[in-house]
Amino acid sequence: MSPTSPTSTDYPPGEAPTAPGETAASAAVPGAPDREAAALKRAKAEKIGRYVAMFLMPLMMVSMLVGGYLAAMHAPTPHDMPIAVTGSTAQVQQFTDGLESGNPDAVDVRVVESEQEARQLILDREASGAVSLSAGSATVYTASAAGASQSSSVTALLAPQVLAQGLALTTEDLAPLPDSDMAGLGAMFMTTALMLAGYMPLSLILSNSPELLRFRRFVPLLAGWSALIAALVWTVVGPIMGIVEGHTAAVLGICALAVFAVGSVQLFLTRILGPMAVLVGMLFLMVLGVPASNMSMSVHTMPWIYPYLHGFLPAAATGESLRSVLYFDGNGAGSHLLVLVIGAVAALLLTLGIDARKRRRKPNAAPPAINVASLHGGPRPKSRTWRYVTLAFFPLTMVVMMLSLMLGAMHQPEPRDMPVAVVGATAEQAEQAVSGLDEQMSGLFDLRAVDSADEARGQVRDRTVVAAFVLPSAGNPTSTLLTNEAGGMSAQQVVLSVFGQVAAGQQVELATENLAPLKDSDSMGMATMYLAMGWIMAGFMIIVVGSTAAPASRPLRKLVPIVLAWAVGISAFLWVIADVFVGAIDGHFWPLLAAGTVAVFCVAMFTAVFDRLIGMLAILPVIGILMFLGVPASGAAMSIYMEPEIFRFLHEILPMPAAVESIRSILYFDGDTVWTHMRTLGIWGAVSLVTVMIIDRFKPVRTEPHPAGEPAGEISGAYDASTETAAPSGASAEAGTEAATESAAPAGKHAASV
Repeated sequence: MSPTSPTSTDYPPGEAPTAPGETAASAAVPGAPDREAAALKRAKAEKIGRYVAMFLMPLMMVSMLVGGYLAAMHAPTPHDMPIAVTGSTAQVQQFTDGLESGNPDAVDVRVVESEQEARQLILDREASGAVSLSAGSATVYTASAAGASQSSSVTALLAPQVLAQGLALTTEDLAPLPDSDMAGLGAMFMTTALMLAGYMPLSLILSNSPELLRFRRFVPLLAGWSALIAALVWTVVGPIMGIVEGHTAAVLGICALAVFAVGSVQLFLTRILGPMAVLVGMLFLMVLGVPASNMSMSVHTMPWIYPYLHGFLPAAATGESLRSVLYFDGNGAGSHLLVLVIGAVAALLLTLGIDARKRRRKPNAAPPAINVASLHGGPRPKSRTWRYVTLAFFPLTMVVMMLSLMLGAMHQPEPRDMPVAVVGATAEQAEQAVSGLDEQMSGLFDLRAVDSADEARGQVRDRTVVAAFVLPSAGNPTSTLLTNEAGGMSAQQVVLSVFGQVAAGQQVELATENLAPLKDSDSMGMATMYLAMGWIMAGFMIIVVGSTAAPASRPLRKLVPIVLAWAVGISAFLWVIADVFVGAIDGHFWPLLAAGTVAVFCVAMFTAVFDRLIGMLAILPVIGILMFLGVPASGAAMSIYMEPEIFRFLHEILPMPAAVESIRSILYFDGDTVWTHMRTLGIWGAVSLVTVMIIDRFKPVRTEPHPAGEPAGEISGAYDASTETAAPSGASAEAGTEAATESAAPAGKHAASV
């Protein structure tokens, strides 16, 4: 037999062949090969699980936000809106019959004995509006402090019916918003910031420092944290920005109670759901809570479930309490504060019960796993003090950025050099009109003389100007206002209001021509903003979640194809949500898929730059630039000509405005400016990709998580060990990304905030 024969059995004494991958030492130990095979199988399963989490967590979060907000607010229609009516029996019956004949489900009419009673119902927020009928006239009462969009909806419902019956119309705002917060966004942004501060830290703590979640340690920490956040929020919106004036003690108390209540409930959810509690918290506090809060849009214009949720969700209780104190002398705050108190007490008692049960069942349960060694992407800090300071810095910075950047941009909307064309029969007539109007409205509009109505129409369609005012002529004694609703609803409302007054002052009739109306399925223009927001969120979340859930994906040769596949898939899925499930858009699949893919990929590369440098803390600069600056600069929630001038500059360079304008162009303007905005996104993506490559040359990519270091320590039996395997560590990365949802809240407000 040949010495090289495979059947040779000439082995040294005491040795035997080993299986592929099996060492001689392991072969000599009984059962070792089986244990090694099991270990390999577990490692493979964990790797698959981590990649699944990398995609699943962002998918769930983005789809919940886009689908939830669009379903609630894409086409607001009054449903059972409580309206008080007073007057003679015959008048009330005739008015009510006419009001209900067109849409009987729109209003819930309440006949009251006197005008004073009707007014009081509005001040008590038991009625959204009221109408007082008398001989030959009618007065419509609203309260913009109870919701600017609600006031607009009430007027839109009642005014046509008043005029249809030949009555002279008078309107009165019983509770106007103050000049310091003319859009009514102060209470709304405060509420959103408080919700974030209450639930966002829990997931970070669970993944990084779970020893802080011991009940007897956590409750006093939560009380101190609540007081700190309350002081911070009040300081930013009060002394610094001047939005909230007075009511210091009441505002501080409500803010602290709100954070404590939300934190208590989130502690309970964390006990039973572990890392997945962040998704449940986001669902009830943001996805359902923000629309149901009645802060951005009246709950009576949303699907039936939101008025029901308004009665017990913490966002609604917090917002209505603040609104009551700030604008209604505390009237009605008690019942909403009671919701927060009951929620906090019930959550803490349930948490104590769960802890006691788990101690009985597993007195020696293993401590929770530390899934995120550090937030800055480096080794776990040796000092607990530094680690705790970093944990606090994360949500504190998020709250400050939201209030200072977003609220600062939009709390006082008024036109500033808004471009409007003035069309005359001749260039001289147009110039004279511009000079006269400039004297009356200095600084409000950038008026441009045009001598051709067709040229003006072209400028309105291509968004060079927001509107065109066509002067009357000998052949046409009527003024005409050309507008572009799809190009910006808030700007359209401004020019309709202002130039309606101009025409009335000239004693001429004003006709309007909407060159690009919004579709009935997207009557507020929400699809443009929320679809763009979904693209932006999907881009940065795949990086932030992937860096903790699946660090092996971080090298560029793996990351680029993964992100590209994700960009295509999530863009298609968001189109399905917006078109098929919600019905806010109609068609345009291929151009939206292409634009979405570019947007998601480029945002992901931008996020990867900060992820390489500062780990999970990348969320702060990324969200600050892409969302807290990007949403005001996008012109989707509010016209950039109604914000500080810096946002006009940012509108031309940031990814969020590029995404919004791309969608707007595709949906309403035959893709006229898509390539310009794709170029903007492409520059962000290309520069970011090159920057990542440079960083990788000097700082090698880490594909394994840093070790956790010291054990988490006992948490008094508060956790069942099985809850800690509910989700990979990627779940914790979501804790900081919910702040992106807050930029959605003002969108429902922009149409009525003018």
